[in-house]
Amino acid sequence: MRRRSRTPAAPLPQRDGIDPVRVRLPADPAGAWATVGDHLVGRFEGAIGAGRVAAMLREGRFVGAEGVLSGAEAYRAGTHVWFHRDFAPEPPVPFEVGIVYRDERIVIADKPHFLATTPRGRHITETAVARLRRDLALPALQPAHRLDRLTAGLALFVVRPEDRGAYQSLFSDRRVRKEYEAVAAYDPGVALPVTVRSRIVKERGVIAAREEAGEPNAESRIELAERRGGLGRYRLLPATGRTHQLRVHMNGLGLPILNDPVYPVVLPEPDPEDFGAPLQLLAKTLEFTDPVDGRARRFESGLRLAEWPAAETSDQ
Repeated sequence: MRRRSRTPAAPLPQRDGIDPVRVRLPADPAGAWATVGDHLVGRFEGAIGAGRVAAMLREGRFVGAEGVLSGAEAYRAGTHVWFHRDFAPEPPVPFEVGIVYRDERIVIADKPHFLATTPRGRHITETAVARLRRDLALPALQPAHRLDRLTAGLALFVVRPEDRGAYQSLFSDRRVRKEYEAVAAYDPGVALPVTVRSRIVKERGVIAAREEAGEPNAESRIELAERRGGLGRYRLLPATGRTHQLRVHMNGLGLPILNDPVYPVVLPEPDPEDFGAPLQLLAKTLEFTDPVDGRARRFESGLRLAEWPAAETSDQ
């Protein structure tokens, strides 16, 4: 049995907390690419244009295991090329990433609303993992799970690559107790607590997930923790982790979470610099048994939901 060769370490450092892109040159049985530059132009001209690829080659932006590439090097399938893509300007998310806990293996962060956990789409450098890598000088830091961009609260990051699988498996094997808080309208006609089980489907490229008939793949327990006026503060306990699960289940009960731009209706894309109406959903608590040392771990967010009214105080 042939062993797969190890991918060489990147010769480029991170930039703004983002790893360089790695390209493995594919097999070329037809001999379409005489040089590395021929392949790079053919591969990326549709995305950024042949002129931009040529300019990046002139600027020394493409690097191989042995150094900077001019593009004239003979094409050799199986070799690797690294480069940093151009980052489009991103509006800075004007909230800090809090640190709830840190040791040699994990970082528990309090992620603010509007900040993506990992690079995706137009959110690259303004992400929790990029910020934490820069701010904590931890270039190998990786998330063990993902928290939606619009959701605030606790997210677990792993410091060392060799530990990541152990912590990721906590989430994939459902060995983490997660508790969320949400603010939504109070409706005395909705009987709570209730355990909601349904089948949630999320299609690529479609903003909203939907519930459909079939075997349930999502389960959430919904409890009313407190009521003030026409609002309720809800305790949400997901047993599974489908995309938008809690938002879908709350909406299905007729209790859409306050400031949700997707449920029950997909609203127009807001101004990217408008941070005035955060989704009132907070990942409040994480509990698990540490897979490395067996310790019981419990962490609680220090954030609060801004739309929950303060308790009235009586005059003394």
